[in-house]
Amino acid sequence: MDKYILNSKEVVLFIIDIQDKLVPVMKYKNQVINNNKILINGAREMNFPIIATEQYPKGLGKTVVDLLDLLDEKKIFEKNSFSAYTDQVKTELKVLGRKKVIITGMEAHICVFQTVRDLIGDGYQVFLAQDAIASRSKANYLNGLDLCKSLGAVISNTETIVYDLLKVSGTPEFKAMLKMIK
Repeated sequence: MDKYILNSKEVVLFIIDIQDKLVPVMKYKNQVINNNKILINGAREMNFPIIATEQYPKGLGKTVVDLLDLLDEKKIFEKNSFSAYTDQVKTELKVLGRKKVIITGMEAHICVFQTVRDLIGDGYQVFLAQDAIASRSKANYLNGLDLCKSLGAVISNTETIVYDLLKVSGTPEFKAMLKMIK
């Protein structure tokens, strides 16, 4: 059952390539940005780390400003590989010492899939926030989710993840998150 349980002391939020020139061509881009904001704010409220990547930022731009303003730019790693599990990210995850990774980002069937494959191959438990991930087409998005599920990733959503991390109502964290979700 541990595979399906999230605890804020064990997780890392990992945002993959939500960049200026990628976002405009993505299906459900507004939902994806909004749910990433919720997850980022949840990480900040519950005090767990966030890392992010940017695929070739010279060509694809920086992380979109709506998210960039909420992130620590020192924890955004530039990459050229499609897998975001780069040497820098591997080092950062080892330093953090957490084995459960919540994944969001773009695109589901390329960078997200390859990152999930590499993380699981290296012993991490992966949770995909399916409503915080996108591809250019619905078919590619669904294929990416299916590939990740077949690898052993837990396919979830923003609200399920947030409420699982919160565990109980009535806390200051719950009240802060409720304002963002409702």
